[in-house]
Amino acid sequence: MSDLLSYEREYWPAYELIAGIDEVGRGCLFGDVIAAAVVLPQGLVIEGINDSKKLSAKKRDALYDQIMEEALAVGIGCVDAETIDRINIKQAARLAMKMALEELAVTPQFLLVDAEKVDCDIPQLAIIKGDANSQSIAAASIVAKVTRDRLCEGAWNEAYPEYGIAIHKGYATKLHREQLGILGPTPLHRRSFLRNIEFEQLSLF
Repeated sequence: MSDLLSYEREYWPAYELIAGIDEVGRGCLFGDVIAAAVVLPQGLVIEGINDSKKLSAKKRDALYDQIMEEALAVGIGCVDAETIDRINIKQAARLAMKMALEELAVTPQFLLVDAEKVDCDIPQLAIIKGDANSQSIAAASIVAKVTRDRLCEGAWNEAYPEYGIAIHKGYATKLHREQLGILGPTPLHRRSFLRNIEFEQLSLF
């Protein structure tokens, strides 16, 4: 197992406040892309933390509570489907990251970012598979994932219960595609993503 604090230890001598930044929902057909920025106390070790995709929902929820309790600051950024369609998903993900950074109650001195660059003047390092190699990025991944999943299971599912959003979280599963074919897209669906999918019973445009 890799040392999830190796990057943090490298930069802590020069930068006390390091923020990890990650996003979730990039590949979904439905809903916002959501990013989180997390500043953890220097030297804190959170047992069991990992890339959010590798954790069970129960484990993510427990780690989310611990991160929210122990973090020096947490910021969330959300970019909706209409904006995703207008500026493309890559730019929307970067915008969500910038928004999350701006929501932090403290100003970090250095950023560790999962495979992206945040549009700001703060020095930063993009790390490929950062959510599996940096505790700060893994924490941001968990916060972003839990935040988005709770929207899928709560407000979004309540608004559009026929689509099964609570089950598939907006991804292009068979159930989701079938319901799109029957019902058509909602205002929260990403039209630019749907153009690449054929639905037998649906004329989208």
